[in-house]
Amino acid sequence: MRSPSVPVPPERLTRPSAPRSLVLGEYRLTHIPDGLVQLRPAGWFPGLGTDALLGHEDHLDPDGCLVAGIGGLLVEYRNRALLIDTGYGPRRLTASQTHPALGVLEGGGLAAALAEAGRDPASIDTVAFTHLHDDHVGWALCAGSEGPFFARASFVLADTEWRTSGRSTLPAPLHSRVTPASDGDEIFPGVTLREAPGHTGGHARYVLDFGGAGAAPGTDGGGQGAPAGTAPGRGRLLVAGDVLHSPLQVAHPEWDVFFDADRESALRSRTVFLEDASAPDTLCYAGHFADVVFGRVRKDGEGHTWTPLH
Repeated sequence: MRSPSVPVPPERLTRPSAPRSLVLGEYRLTHIPDGLVQLRPAGWFPGLGTDALLGHEDHLDPDGCLVAGIGGLLVEYRNRALLIDTGYGPRRLTASQTHPALGVLEGGGLAAALAEAGRDPASIDTVAFTHLHDDHVGWALCAGSEGPFFARASFVLADTEWRTSGRSTLPAPLHSRVTPASDGDEIFPGVTLREAPGHTGGHARYVLDFGGAGAAPGTDGGGQGAPAGTAPGRGRLLVAGDVLHSPLQVAHPEWDVFFDADRESALRSRTVFLEDASAPDTLCYAGHFADVVFGRVRKDGEGHTWTPLH
């Protein structure tokens, strides 16, 4: 007997992802949402033709924008915890206060999402940044009466990012806690930094090699359409950072992004990432993707497609 089909909400591709988790060997990975940003297609992707989004209207919200989630990836391993990127922080800008390529930009949910995941910020020993744009460092800059939001964490980022913009972005009291890393460095058990320049000069992506150790893999989660099914028992998970902002870029890596510092380098980084992501036994975390942030990249002729983990 066939199970009844589950209706797909019409807003599915125009909302940020809810908290979602994967268990991969000894690792538990959880998307920690903070907020969202609207991307105006013609401004975000300069030179995009008027017919480029024909057939993709389901990705556009009522304002005609693509919706990108903002948040971080919590990686828990044994008694340790890593957070990759820290969202925008507890603030909100209207469309008139941002940039012509953007609409609303807002954060604020990360603290509650961490608590829902069973984590106090003080229990996170490592915070890694893909880069230092404000929608990735927000909560790391927050402080209360008892000190920084991440009271005990060391801060990891690519050496190039630290040398070019780190000291001007991170407050001086945090500088002693920064550990710059080079391409190929292991920054947490099983997690390696890989350089992916273009969006910024020192942008990094991360690779988790979960190797099949420990418990059998699975998925869980809550909120909007939590993922279901299974994940491979061994392999890798790639963290995209701002190599990709929308699932539409998987099929169209040639779409330039207005805020890429070096568009040729960014295109090379997207191309390398997609080839790497389409290898066997590879999963991806794309934190800006609407609806579902975990998925696979598949080879599709000469291009690629995105298959979310539902």
